[in-house]
Amino acid sequence: MATPNYGYEKRQKELAKKRKKEDKLKAKADRKAGVPGDASPEDSGAGNQPPVPPQR
Repeated sequence: MATPNYGYEKRQKELAKKRKKEDKLKAKADRKAGVPGDASPEDSGAGNQPPVPPQR
């Protein structure tokens, strides 16, 4: 029977943690810059409002 490769598992866990941290920092920077994220209108409830008529 093969022995478990704990070093590989640890490295994968560290990479996942690093990736998650980078994603979190990027999202925070986007929010600070005022760039909308991946949130769709359905998630925020904005899709339930009637359309605004154009101004003349």
